[in-house]
Amino acid sequence: MTEPTWLHENFDKAGSSIGYRITRKLDEVQSPFQFIEIYESTDWGNLMLIDGAMMLTTRDNFFYHEMMAHPALFTHADPKRVVIIGGGDCGTLREVLRHPGVLSATQCDIDEQVTRMAEKYFPELCESNHDPRAELLFDDGIAYMANCEPDSVDLVIVDSTDPVGPAEGLFNASFFASCHSALKDDGILVQQSESPLVLLDLIKAMRVEMGKAGFASFQTLPFPQPCYPTGWWSCTMAKKSGNFDFREADARAKSFATLYYSADMHKGAQVLPPFVAAALAG
Repeated sequence: MTEPTWLHENFDKAGSSIGYRITRKLDEVQSPFQFIEIYESTDWGNLMLIDGAMMLTTRDNFFYHEMMAHPALFTHADPKRVVIIGGGDCGTLREVLRHPGVLSATQCDIDEQVTRMAEKYFPELCESNHDPRAELLFDDGIAYMANCEPDSVDLVIVDSTDPVGPAEGLFNASFFASCHSALKDDGILVQQSESPLVLLDLIKAMRVEMGKAGFASFQTLPFPQPCYPTGWWSCTMAKKSGNFDFREADARAKSFATLYYSADMHKGAQVLPPFVAAALAG
């Protein structure tokens, strides 16, 4: 590829598409589970696509990784053991391990090739992979949670792709029940929950399934994510009981730098736009 060209991804459900100006394809691999591609772009750094869907870019991944990790970690009173299901690019793991109080973080992704590609083309996301508190497993996350010791985990982060293919089983009551069992009484489940602009029905259905599994309270936090459909994404937290007050003083005094997350951003994300709040309350 000698001259920059355009790579487009169409979003049928949103009736829209997004394009990136790319200079070349850097790599591709067909794993036993999915087709992974890496491109170099003119303005967004490297891009990772899985089965034709944009997963991350160098330029904007911090929105997602920070919001998947820090709101839940600062909402829990004292998170020590964290399990990440999915998350093969390791960005969420890096953010989790910025918290000095976390004693162990297990990442279980079914596809080792995602991590190997991230190590090569997104090394900044993998800088905590050799932290002694980190454990990287390449296995079935559904089975991992089903076999997890009850009342042994403080926080479960489900950093999955869309609910198709290998991730399809991560969006139902059976999987959520395994998470509920593994979590301690004050534990928190957090899952990426798609676009609140065009996929509100999926967010509502996810919360219903979480409720069937025994979770009593939920909080959906929207945030910008330019490389995903509509540019607006969300994560949803679930608790066995209690509210979602967070350790605001600790968030303000955090010992590490972030690009998007802050105590004020956390507070702002808790205030949902009226149409989202009404839909999720119905």
